[in-house]
Amino acid sequence: MRIVLGISGASGVIMGYKMLLALKSIPKCEVHMIISNAGKANFKIETDLNLVEVQSLADFYYDENDLAARISSGSFVTDGMIIIPCSMKTLSAIATGYSSNLMARAADVCLKENRKVVLVPRETPLGKIHLHNMSKAASFGCTLVPPMLTFYNDSKTLDNQIDHLIGKIFMQFGWRYDKFLPWSGNSNDD
Repeated sequence: MRIVLGISGASGVIMGYKMLLALKSIPKCEVHMIISNAGKANFKIETDLNLVEVQSLADFYYDENDLAARISSGSFVTDGMIIIPCSMKTLSAIATGYSSNLMARAADVCLKENRKVVLVPRETPLGKIHLHNMSKAASFGCTLVPPMLTFYNDSKTLDNQIDHLIGKIFMQFGWRYDKFLPWSGNSNDD
């Protein structure tokens, strides 16, 4: 299995880091990762994580300006791409086919090759342009999994919320995530 993981410059890069850890827990999952320059800045602002150590967890790491990277070609077969968090800038680039960096190009390649692309858009409130671009990206084949809060599974911590989100994303690929607590139905059903 081969997955491209993008971590863009939206707030919430911890979600991307936790997704990386979850992907690495899947046996024989090869992770090809890109972190945008703005994403790198957010790691410094939002976390205490060492960026070099984060990058070293991926099997392959690419600079966002490396448009000659193998993930920029459809002949390099992957199982799809996840961008978590996905900034509105990155979403806009994907929705319009503006592949000015490797993250947008890798998503474009996945879409043209009919591979799964999951975007985790991170913005609030959502403006009309954001909603238009989200709708456009969805119409081109992207799956949008916004990081919505969950309450039915007794999520009390940020880690619980992120685990739920990762479980939802894994479901898009037909994978199971052991920390995901699915809805089990209303206990009052008879």
